[in-house]
Amino acid sequence: MSITIIVEGKNDRSRLRRLLDPEVDILCTFGTLSTLKLESLRHKIGDGDVYLYMDNDSSGKKIRGILRDAFPDAVHIYTRRGYAGVEGTPDEYSITQLEKAGLEEYIIYPQPLPFMES
Repeated sequence: MSITIIVEGKNDRSRLRRLLDPEVDILCTFGTLSTLKLESLRHKIGDGDVYLYMDNDSSGKKIRGILRDAFPDAVHIYTRRGYAGVEGTPDEYSITQLEKAGLEEYIIYPQPLPFMES
């Protein structure tokens, strides 16, 4: 079964790409959603699992509402209000949200920094 996360923009995608296995598709809405764009997303996703990770602002909420109707079975992932969108969300917080969504097996966990003696 394929996994697809839909985000708003390419910066959101590149931020998440570092945290997820390459087999997870990350698609962008690039802002407003036309009927044609929605059909394109549906075609690319097919019968796969869909996750929605939008900014916590008015634009993100509007896009999430449209996508909620288009993908009623989608799992919703939320960033915290106050972060500068998905791209401005700290990796640790995004990882926690991805874990809550059940995507642990696809997460690429950052390597801990080596301990430096002074």
